[in-house]
Amino acid sequence: MKIGRLRKALPEDGVHITDFIRSAPISPIDLIHTINQVLESITNPTIKSIVSFCVSKVEEKLNHSPAAKTHHHAYFGGLAYHIVRMLEIGEFICKQRPFLNPDLIKAGIILHDIAKPEEMIAQLGIVSDYSVQGKLLGHISMASNWITEAALHHGIDLQSDVVIGLQHIVLSHHNLPEWGSPVLPQIPEAVALHYIDSMDAKLQMVEDTLMTTPETEVWTPMIRGLENKAMYRLNL
Repeated sequence: MKIGRLRKALPEDGVHITDFIRSAPISPIDLIHTINQVLESITNPTIKSIVSFCVSKVEEKLNHSPAAKTHHHAYFGGLAYHIVRMLEIGEFICKQRPFLNPDLIKAGIILHDIAKPEEMIAQLGIVSDYSVQGKLLGHISMASNWITEAALHHGIDLQSDVVIGLQHIVLSHHNLPEWGSPVLPQIPEAVALHYIDSMDAKLQMVEDTLMTTPETEVWTPMIRGLENKAMYRLNL
C-alpha cells in the first residue's frame, strides 16, 4: 500500500476516534445523557446537589475515561458505560426491594468510581500510570473527600445522615479492607452497591474473555479478576 496524501479528519467526514480504538458499545454522548437523566431524577435535593458537585469535577473526562487499568471496562468510555449498566441493575433491584432508598442507590452508583478520571492518567482509554493523588490517596478516599467538599460548598452539615451515608457507600463499596475499603458495608444501600458493582465488573470480565477466545476453544484463559478461574463453554 502506498499513501499519497494525508489530511486531518473534518467533522463532515463523520469519523470519530472510537472508530479506531476499543470503546464502549454505547456512544459517550448517550452514556453521559443517561447519567445526567438519572442524576436529575434524584428527588432529595441535598443528595442531588452533592452528586452534581462531584460529577462537575470530572465533567470533561467522564465521557472518555476507562473504569480501570486492566480488570474491567478498561477502554475508552468504560467508566461511563460501567456506571450506566450499574444504574440499570440498580433500578431493577430498587423495584424488587422497595426498602432500599432509590436516591442513595443512584447517587452511590454515580459516585462510587467518580474520582477514577483523576486517579488514573489515561489517553484514548489506555491507562499509562496513576496520578500522585491516585497513588497516595486512591479513588475511594478522593471521592469521599469530594463529598465533604460538596457539603461545605453547599453549606450542608457534615454530620448529617446524607453526607455520612454517601461517604459510607463510597468508602465501603469494595467490601473488604484487603480489597481497598476502609470500612465494611453497614447500611442496606451500601450492601446493594457493592454487589451491583461486583456483578457488573465480573460479568464484564467474563464477556470480554469469551469475546477474545476463539470459538473453537472450549476453555477460556484464566481470568485474573475471578481468582484465576477459566470459563467453560457449554455445548448447548
